[in-house]
Amino acid sequence: MLDADLLSILVCPVTRSALKQEGDWLVGTVGGLRYPIRDGIPVLLADEATLPQGCASLDEFKKKFVPRES
Repeated sequence: MLDADLLSILVCPVTRSALKQEGDWLVGTVGGLRYPIRDGIPVLLADEATLPQGCASLDEFKKKFVPRES
């Protein structure tokens, strides 16, 4: 289990949403990207994330869940 203080400041690097811990994963509250925790260290790299069902690529995920900047 990650320290609650650490978890409270971590965000998904793609959506900037909060993360919640589910076992050995950190899961984004927006979109559900899953980041592994290896040896107690969160690996918050988009290339290491597991995509949610229905998204075949990170680009597709971003089109669905990341608002476009004006």
